[in-house]
Amino acid sequence: YRFFGEPVVEACVENGANCIDISGEPQFLEGMYLKYNDKAAEKGVYVIGSCGFDSIPADMGVLYTRDKLKGDLMLKKKCRRCFHLGSCVHDGTWKSAVYGLADQDNLRKLRKKIGYTPLPVVGAKLKRRGFVFYNQEFKEYSIPFMGSDGSVVKRSQHFLHTELKETPVQYGAYVNIGGLGSVIKLMFAGMLFLLLVKFSFGRKLLTKYPEFFSAGRFTKDGPSQKQMDGTSFTMTFFGEGYSEGQDPQNGKPNVKICTEVKGPEPGYVATPILMVQAAVSLLEDAACLPKQGGVYSPGAAFSKTKLIDRLNKHGVEFSVISKPEV
Repeated sequence: YRFFGEPVVEACVENGANCIDISGEPQFLEGMYLKYNDKAAEKGVYVIGSCGFDSIPADMGVLYTRDKLKGDLMLKKKCRRCFHLGSCVHDGTWKSAVYGLADQDNLRKLRKKIGYTPLPVVGAKLKRRGFVFYNQEFKEYSIPFMGSDGSVVKRSQHFLHTELKETPVQYGAYVNIGGLGSVIKLMFAGMLFLLLVKFSFGRKLLTKYPEFFSAGRFTKDGPSQKQMDGTSFTMTFFGEGYSEGQDPQNGKPNVKICTEVKGPEPGYVATPILMVQAAVSLLEDAACLPKQGGVYSPGAAFSKTKLIDRLNKHGVEFSVISKPEV
């Protein structure tokens, strides 16, 4: 079991070894699927990408919420809250964001080559929120989450629908940013970031001076031990669906549920936990994996395994906040 990067994935597939990778960028996972999925399937090798934060909590959180709902979960939205007590993040994450946004055209080309068929919309269609909106559940402003977990969840739902004939879950991800002052600051910073990322010299500036352009959130040194000890994450999932016997094609959703995934500092504490427990599930739950090898997202690979139970025992906790109620 090796981690991180195409050379390792290629070596594992060539030598018939399973591979866990924590790279979260959609471009990486889609590219690995195109290059190695067929060969991995032939050799019975499982290549499972995005096995870190925040992909596993998001992807498995959707499946956890679906399974806890009494009926069919059709609508799913997630508000992501990260609590930082003076914390910062290593600039590797910052570089991924810079180059990921700059490479959107290539991502569209990759997806066109794969030829995904659109997932059916069962029941009421999930409405997308605006760029900035006031979140009544948390009494603060939120924006659409720009990370990779939306792409990861969609890949998992596509596999579960096409291969296992499961009803697909609609999904929207948002991040809370605080009060009106935070909104104004974010808008100015966001416009500058999007402008610079379009040009080569702008990307060089962003990656050379991450601390300056991120107001200290991203640094080349990463967080101190004290900062990591004082940092945790929480993901809250609000699900809507249909009770047993209710026809999704007639009427609005009549069941709601709220679940939560929480854990320690995301990058240096939670991600190793997620990665290692994914590897343990790959070893010990082999009979519960997809029937053939290939390149998979976490939800596609681990939906029938005991990964969530293992994570609960190691500090990344999945729980129901409010039970399904009609």
